[in-house]
Amino acid sequence: MPEVIKIVGAKEHNLKNINVEIPRDKLVVITGLSGSGKSSLAFDTIYAEGQRRYVESLSSYARQFLGIMDKPDVESIDGLSPAISIDQKSTSRNPRSTVATVTEIYDYLRLLFARIGVPHDPITGREVTRRTKDDIVDEIMRINMGERLILLAPVAKDKKGEFAHIPEQYRRSGFARARVDGVIYALDEFPELKKNNRHNIEIVVDRIIMAADMRGRVAQSVEQALEVGNGIIGVLYADTDELKILSQRYASIDNPDIEIPELEPRLFSYNTPQGACPNCTGLGSRLEIDPSLVLNNNLTISEGAIRPYNRINVDNFYMKKISAVAEFNGFSIRTPIKDLSDEARQKIMYGTGDQKYKIGLGNGRHYFTTYEGVVPNLERRWKETDSEFMRKDIERFMRERKCTTCNGARLKPIVLAVTVHGYNIMDVCNLSIDDAIDFFNYLELTDKEKNIANLILKEITARLKFMSDVGLNYLELSRAANTLSGGEAQRIRLATQIGSGLQGVLYVLDEPSIGLHQRDNDRLIATLKHLRDLGNTVLVVEHDEDTIRAADFLLDIGPGAGVNGGNIIAAGTPSQVAKNKDSITGKFLSGLEKITVPKKRRKIEKDRKLIIKGARENNLKNINIEIPLGVMTVVSGVSGSGKSTLVNDIIAKELSARLNRANAVSGEHDSIEGINFLDKSIVIDQSPIGRTPRSNPATYTGVFTQIRELFAGTPEANVRGYKAGRFSFNVKGGRCENCQGDGVIKIEMHFLPDVYVVCDVCGGKRYNREALEIKYKNKTINDVLQMTVENANKFFENVPAIHRKLQTLVDVGLGYITLGQPATTFSGGEAQRIKLATELSRRSTGKTLYILDEPTTGLHSADVKRLLSILQQLVEGGNSMIIIEHNLDIIKSADHIIDMGPEGGAAGGMVVAEGTPESISKNRQSYTGKYLKTLL
Repeated sequence: MPEVIKIVGAKEHNLKNINVEIPRDKLVVITGLSGSGKSSLAFDTIYAEGQRRYVESLSSYARQFLGIMDKPDVESIDGLSPAISIDQKSTSRNPRSTVATVTEIYDYLRLLFARIGVPHDPITGREVTRRTKDDIVDEIMRINMGERLILLAPVAKDKKGEFAHIPEQYRRSGFARARVDGVIYALDEFPELKKNNRHNIEIVVDRIIMAADMRGRVAQSVEQALEVGNGIIGVLYADTDELKILSQRYASIDNPDIEIPELEPRLFSYNTPQGACPNCTGLGSRLEIDPSLVLNNNLTISEGAIRPYNRINVDNFYMKKISAVAEFNGFSIRTPIKDLSDEARQKIMYGTGDQKYKIGLGNGRHYFTTYEGVVPNLERRWKETDSEFMRKDIERFMRERKCTTCNGARLKPIVLAVTVHGYNIMDVCNLSIDDAIDFFNYLELTDKEKNIANLILKEITARLKFMSDVGLNYLELSRAANTLSGGEAQRIRLATQIGSGLQGVLYVLDEPSIGLHQRDNDRLIATLKHLRDLGNTVLVVEHDEDTIRAADFLLDIGPGAGVNGGNIIAAGTPSQVAKNKDSITGKFLSGLEKITVPKKRRKIEKDRKLIIKGARENNLKNINIEIPLGVMTVVSGVSGSGKSTLVNDIIAKELSARLNRANAVSGEHDSIEGINFLDKSIVIDQSPIGRTPRSNPATYTGVFTQIRELFAGTPEANVRGYKAGRFSFNVKGGRCENCQGDGVIKIEMHFLPDVYVVCDVCGGKRYNREALEIKYKNKTINDVLQMTVENANKFFENVPAIHRKLQTLVDVGLGYITLGQPATTFSGGEAQRIKLATELSRRSTGKTLYILDEPTTGLHSADVKRLLSILQQLVEGGNSMIIIEHNLDIIKSADHIIDMGPEGGAAGGMVVAEGTPESISKNRQSYTGKYLKTLL
C-alpha cells in the first residue's frame, strides 16, 4: 500500500486545480478560513471518491439501495482506502432513535434482560416464576377425584387463516379429536372454517376421570400436550365446560390472568408490538390537544375566541350548536372566555355527553343533535382525516405530552416489570453514561449469570467507555437522537467507529470539537489518535488550536474564502506551518496574529437586567439568574451543564412568545422580569437561511425585492407594462416555464443518483427571453444574480437601500459569495454571518436582545476576529447579547460571564461563577476560569 494519498488536479467547487500528497495512517488536519475550500477537498473530493469507488465495487442490485456519489472534479487520486464520513448533519430525526439505539447499546441491553432478567407481577411487584412440568402435574392431581377432564393442546388461539391441514397433520401423530371454537369434533369430521374469521383450535390429548392412581397417565399426557401446545396445556372440565389454562411459561401467583411471555430480546424493543406501549406505540409521548392553544381568553366566542373555528361564520352549523349549548346552559357566546365559569368552559371544550339540543335550520325546520366539544372534535378529525393539510392545521393546537400509560418509558408494564438487580431496562437507559459505567462495573452477578452475561457486559461497557472518552459522559442513554447537537451526534458516531475496531479505513471528520469545553478537548484528541493508531488515516476539518497542534500533518487552504480561496497555502507539520509567512493559520500558531483582550469592559447598569427565577427545565436546579442588558454576556460551561436549556429553551422561547407573539412554549421556570427593557429578541443561529435552492442571499436580505423594482422601473419595462413580479423566478410571468425557474431539469436514473442537467430552453438563466431583454445599466436580472456581493456593491453604489445591505455583507467577510447562490450551499458559519449582516443593515432600536448559540462553529481564528468586531458593533448600538460559547477568544471578550456546571447532566444545572472574565479566571471552582487564566 502506498504511504501517501496523492491528489492531482482537484477542481471541485472553488479548488484551484490543486495537487497535494497526504500521508496515510496519520492524523491530518485541514484548516483555513470559512469558505476557503476545506470541505470541498475533504468531503466533496477525497471522501466522495473513496466512497464512490467502494460502492462501484458492489453489485448493481446493492448500488440501487446505497446510492452512488457523483465523481468529483479531480484528475486522479491514488492511495485511497474505503472512506467513512463522520459529519454533523447525520443526526437521526426519527423520534424512536435514542443515544442507546444509535450506539447499539440498547440491542445488548435487550439481550441482557432477556437472558438474566427477572420478571415480576406488574401490579404487585412480586417475583414471577416458571411452572415446571411437575408443577402442572401436581396442580392437576389436586383436582377433585371423580372429576371428568379433557386435556387439550392449543394450536391456534384467536387466529385467522387456513386450517385445512390440521386434521391430517395431527391424525398422523395419533390424535383423534379436536376442539374447534368450543365444540369437540372427530378429526375426520373437522369443520370447514372461514379464513377471515378468528378461530380457537385445541387438539384433544386425553380424556380422564380423576383418580389417585392416575399420576403416571396424567404426567405422560401433560408432557405430550405441552409439546404440541408449545408450553401451554388446557384443562377442560367436561361437566361444566370450564377451561383452565396452565403454562410452562412465567405466571403470576397473585394475578393468574396476567400472561407473561417468554423473555426474548424483541420483547424489550419499543419498535415491536410485543414490547411497545399500546397507548403511545413506543414513542413515550402523544400529541394531544392543548386547551391553552385553543382558546383566546380575551375574546368572546362570537369574536373568534375558539381559534380553530375563528374562520367560521357565526351562522355556521357548528356555531349554531355552540349557541344552543350556551343558551341551554345559561351562558352567552358574547361573554369573554375569561369571564365564563369553569363549568361553562368545561362544556365548551369537552362536550355535554348525550344531552340533545334543538338546532334551527330555517324555514321552520329544526334538528336535534348532541355536542361533542371542541377538544374531542379536533382529536377525532385529526385521527380520521386523510388530508395532510387538515392534520397539520389541527396540529397547531396540539402539544406533545408524556404518555400517561407508560409514563414516557415506551414499553408495556409487563416488560418494565422485568429487572436486573432492581433496575428495569428503562431505569438503565435513564442513567447518564458515567452512571451506567458505574452500574455495570458494580453489578454483582451469580456464577451462572456471569457465564451467561459476560460477553454482553463486555460489549456494553466498551461502548460506554468510548462514549465517555469523546466527552459525552453527561448524556443519558434514553436521550432522543433528534435533540442532540451536530457535535454530539458526530462524537457518538466517532465512539461507535472506535468500537467497531476497523483498520485500513479513511475517516473524514468535520469539526469534532464543536460544542466541547476546553476541559474535554484532550480526551477527544486522544480518541482521534487512538483511531489513527488502529491503522487508519484520520482526516479532520478543524479550527480548534489544540487539535491543529496535535496533528501529524497540517494543510492550510486559502488565502481567502470563496473565489479567493481554493489554494494550498501551507502543508507540513504544525511547527513548519507556523513558520510560513503566507499562512494566516501559521501567524495565529506563531503568535504573530491574535485576538486581543478588550482594554475595558462595558459598565453594567444595575437596574437594566433580565431576572430569571426558578429555572428548572431538564437538569437546571431551580436557579435564579440575573443577565445584564446593554452588554455582551457569554454563557459558558462544560457540555451538558444546562447552557442551551437556560438560553434556548427558557429565555429565547419565553421572549419569542411575549415579544414576537410566537407560538413557543418555554421550559419550566417561575418568571422572567425585565422584559419591558426590550422590544424584540432575535435568535441568530447556524441553521440554513433557506431550505430550497430558490432561497439565496438576495432574497434573504431583501435586496432582491429592491433589485426587481429597479428593473420594473426601467423605461423598457414600463413600455411593456412589466411589474416587479415579472423578475421573480418563483412565479409565472418572467420565469422559464420549462424548468419553472430552477435553471436545471432533474432526470431520474435507475441504479444511479438523479442527474441534473442545465435547462436547454433558458440555458440555466431561470428566466424567459422577454424578462432577459430588460436591462439595468446594461445588465440583465440574471447577470446581477451571478455577481459577487463585492461587485454588486460597486454596481449599486448609487442606490442607498441596496448599497447599505450589501456593504454589511462585505463587512462580515462575505464579499465572495454571489447574490443568487443557493441557500443550501452555504456552510453554517456563512449562513450565520448572512443573518448577522441582515441585522446590522437594519436601523437599531437599541432595545433588541440577540441570542447566539456557538457562533464560532466553522470559523477560523481570523473569522472569529472579524465576527467579534461585528458583535461588538451590535452591542455598541445599545443592544443586548447572550452568547452560548466554548471558544475562549469570545469568552475573554465578554463584558459578563455566567459559567454553568459544575459538571454535565445530573451533576450540572447550577451557576458556578458569574462576573467579568477577570473575576471568573480567579474562581477555583470554574473549569472555564482555569483556561481563561492563561489568556488574561
